[in-house]
Amino acid sequence: MASLIGVVVGYGAQRILAYWLSAMVSGALPQPSLFPAVEGLLIGMALLLAFSLPPLLRLKKVPALRVLRRDFGAPEKIGLVSYVFGLAVIGAMLIWKAGDLALGLYVLAGIAAVMLFAALVTWWLIRLLSSLRQYAGASWFYGLSNISRRGWGSVAQVVAFGLGMMALLLLTLVRGDLMQSWETTLPADAPNRFLINIQPDQLDSLRHYFSEHGTNSPEFFPMIRGRLVAINEKAVSAADFPDDRAKKLVDREFNLSWSSRIRKDNQLVAGSWWRENEAVKPQLSVEEGIAKTLSLKIGDSLSYEVAGNKFTARISNLRKVNWDSFNVNFFVVTPPGMLESYPASYITSFYLPQTDSEVLNKLVKNFPNVTVIDVAAVMAQVRSIMEKVASAVEFVFLFTLLAGLMVLYAAIVSTQDERLYESAILRTLGASRRQIITAQLTEFATIGMLAGFVAALGASGAGYALSTKLLYLPFGFSPGLWITGIVLGGVGVAFAGWLGTRKALSPPPLQVLRNSQ
Repeated sequence: MASLIGVVVGYGAQRILAYWLSAMVSGALPQPSLFPAVEGLLIGMALLLAFSLPPLLRLKKVPALRVLRRDFGAPEKIGLVSYVFGLAVIGAMLIWKAGDLALGLYVLAGIAAVMLFAALVTWWLIRLLSSLRQYAGASWFYGLSNISRRGWGSVAQVVAFGLGMMALLLLTLVRGDLMQSWETTLPADAPNRFLINIQPDQLDSLRHYFSEHGTNSPEFFPMIRGRLVAINEKAVSAADFPDDRAKKLVDREFNLSWSSRIRKDNQLVAGSWWRENEAVKPQLSVEEGIAKTLSLKIGDSLSYEVAGNKFTARISNLRKVNWDSFNVNFFVVTPPGMLESYPASYITSFYLPQTDSEVLNKLVKNFPNVTVIDVAAVMAQVRSIMEKVASAVEFVFLFTLLAGLMVLYAAIVSTQDERLYESAILRTLGASRRQIITAQLTEFATIGMLAGFVAALGASGAGYALSTKLLYLPFGFSPGLWITGIVLGGVGVAFAGWLGTRKALSPPPLQVLRNSQ
């Protein structure tokens, strides 16, 4: 029944996502097939059996007298080893869905490492709270004691709920912080328009047009199209490279240019730049990223085919390019005098305020062959797509958050008898209903705040890695991330815990104590 409900909910979620993303996809999205439903049912049954078999098999060891008399002794506890089979089933399913053994093992190891780290952090925080509970009041003391007494159960609840929150925090707050950080690195006058396909005989006319309209004429850069055909005199093809990016680079034509000086937003990382007045010799300056992708180094010779003609030159230096500057840059640059005999067009980039759009409209009319690329409009469209995709992924990760709440509910249900008995004892000893509710809310709010802390810690760590290691952006500490995670976690789990335990105070204490005999 649970798997059937999951299939129905999954079908509904797919319909919502398809409607959500339909604006970004040209054409109708495919309808869901029956295979995922069958797959969901099989996965549900496999997980159920994997984790329910150990306790079911132990039922035969429970004495009949233990069922009739609870004071006969507690049943034998189920050790962690008993669930190795269930964990193995989960691992096998991850590898199966990954479609590749190595990728599946990497994902499995990554998930295990994250969960282990979250569990250790949670355990340390629980120990810290346990040492501080003596300074709290009676209700708070009891609530914090419950967390310590159910140590590993509390850890499981915090980790399950924290991982779901971490994904949502990463997709919402951290994503926004990264976008804002990237935007702040751009200068206010960063180029937002590109002109391409400019013919050599149009350069003077374009310069005059810009000056005529009160705009500084941008710098124009020559560009020719060439295909890489050989490296060190050895013919190359896409099949020679395992990396997908390398395959695409070899399959398409390169934009080549020439220059006597290195650009301001370029930095030499190896070799030396050519002198302006030295004799022309075949040499190349290559961007370091493409050099790593194609396994190139200084001294290697590259052969390009341009308009049916072939030329060969050696790499004399490697450059680091700041692509985020939005200035015109090239993967490969040569000294002047090497490529002038080949047919070339020109390209430029410049900043134009949105209020001066009429300047661009007239330019298109006067130079109809020139292609204008509006970077600002492109970036706005990219941002819109990113926000929609991120919202869709957030929608999917809501199921992870719901799974964490289910773990919390399951933990509450598994201790329901114990909580009923404890509440009856406390009420018999004079505790008020308000004190018991405060103790329970303290327990669940603390679990939620711990989960929010773990989620904020994980989201901040992932954001730092993405920012500094992948996007090369400055990372800024976000207090809002931590406040949001801790507050939402505390309030959400406290409310869910209260819903699950509010019935513990309903039965009279005498009835509970008699039933427990």
